[in-house]
Amino acid sequence: MLCPSCRSEHSRVVDSRTVDDGVAIRRRRECTTCRTRFTTVERSVLLVTKRNGVTEEFSRDKVIRGVQRACQGRDVPDDALKRLAHEVEQSIRATHGSQVEAHEIGLAILDPLRQLDEVAYLRFASVYKSFHTAEDFEQEILSLRAHRAVAHQDDGDAAPDDADAGAGQ
Repeated sequence: MLCPSCRSEHSRVVDSRTVDDGVAIRRRRECTTCRTRFTTVERSVLLVTKRNGVTEEFSRDKVIRGVQRACQGRDVPDDALKRLAHEVEQSIRATHGSQVEAHEIGLAILDPLRQLDEVAYLRFASVYKSFHTAEDFEQEILSLRAHRAVAHQDDGDAAPDDADAGAGQ
């Protein structure tokens, strides 16, 4: 690490602490040559391998932009999108380490997005899973309903009665 004042390579760490929920380490350093103090931030890099083989650094902003398109016209706050992107990154780091296939990021987005907004989930899933027909949407909606019923049972609530939902048709 070069000192920003004298460009010396010799410094000592005065203080260290984790930041960004443990994703980075902030270090306060002191140059042993000129005694200037400076701060460095060390981050673990999460690399994404795209379909074409190109590797790039993971970007929360890309996750947010992709999910924003699915949420267009929906009442989803920006803070919720930031939390979702953070949750996706944490999930990927926990399950895949420092390198992940781009496809896995889409998979990691699906569950938190379904919990956030079901319509946005359907929009995102339709592109991500390459829906081709109305039947693809119907299958995904059935899956959503089944997941919702299981979630209600886990919460101790009664499962919604699908017979009542279709009675008006």
